[in-house]
Amino acid sequence: MAYVITDSCTKDSLCVDACPVDCIHPKEDEPDFESAPTLFINPVECIDCGACVPVCPASAIYVLEELPAELVAAADRNAAHYN
Repeated sequence: MAYVITDSCTKDSLCVDACPVDCIHPKEDEPDFESAPTLFINPVECIDCGACVPVCPASAIYVLEELPAELVAAADRNAAHYN
């Protein structure tokens, strides 16, 4: 997994719009959008382009290898969303 969305995500969907491969979910029109605490990046579909990072107003998206220690649990939640 190259990128991880952390708990500071505001679900504004700007990253969804920026993603060229449609790997960020749930989208606003998907049934689990309201109940999801954050958006999630599909680790299999992500092409590591980084287009989502600069558009995130909450600075909630990190490269996995640069994820601060206190936010490591976000990587597990992100991956679990797609299992």
